[in-house]
Amino acid sequence: MKTIRVLQVDAFTDEALTGNPAGVVPDADGLTDEQMQAIARELSLSETAFLRSSDDADRRIRYFTPTQEVDLCGHATIGSYASLHDEGLEPGTTALETNVGVLEIELEGDGTIWMTQNEPTIREVDVGYDRVAEALGVESAALEGASDDIPLAVASTGLPFLIVPITYLSDLGAADPDMAAIETLTDELEATGIYLFSFDTLDRESTLHGRMFAPGAGVPEDPVTGTASGAAGAYLDRFGAFDDDLPDELRLEQGHYVDRPGTVFVRVGDRVRVGGRGVTALDGSLVVPADDGDEIIEG
Repeated sequence: MKTIRVLQVDAFTDEALTGNPAGVVPDADGLTDEQMQAIARELSLSETAFLRSSDDADRRIRYFTPTQEVDLCGHATIGSYASLHDEGLEPGTTALETNVGVLEIELEGDGTIWMTQNEPTIREVDVGYDRVAEALGVESAALEGASDDIPLAVASTGLPFLIVPITYLSDLGAADPDMAAIETLTDELEATGIYLFSFDTLDRESTLHGRMFAPGAGVPEDPVTGTASGAAGAYLDRFGAFDDDLPDELRLEQGHYVDRPGTVFVRVGDRVRVGGRGVTALDGSLVVPADDGDEIIEG
């Protein structure tokens, strides 16, 4: 058995116990897939990031939920680089090897991390407002009223999400989602989850307020979602939501309805970039069994 260092880093925030918590294992070289999965299960966070050496980039990262490996995770990436910044990583641009390719990560002097996303893909879908409204537990009229110019569409900059605009913040807050129906719908659309948003916001400086539901990925409601925010930025640009005058930087607020508020910054240019900060809320260690087996990790 060996002892490894593990962190909980709250991403898309600079205040502990808000934003989206991610597990981070700063030195995961030598860990087997089974050990990484067991660690993620023990930490029981939506995703845990494992930082490793790379032959093709400055470092390699792998992401595990408590039940499976996933290819990409925005908030765990932000959390990982926030921890590296705390450990002395200098501002600048680095290359990060992921399961979806090598991504460019920029660390600014104030601790803001920018994650370059994959080339956007966007496709309109014809699933009917009534069905989407029933799955989300909202009024169909609230969806149709918000979608005169911006339709229902699946957008991806690494992971696909069904992007759904809704009229008012009160409509967004009143959503009572049927998780089984959402899982069925997103499976049919080959989407990770649903990103429901309104241009009606709590903070006057924010661009929109979002909520993200991904029960099929084991996340009934995610506090603050980097990959969905990148997809939403690409969607807004594609459909001219700002009359072809998209702000240089979008500010997406999320997490208030699960008491984990946070903010994601999105820049849409030649490539979509997702940005935010993070703060370490927990720094500890785990004892990892030498064999995968069925042994339990001790805290």
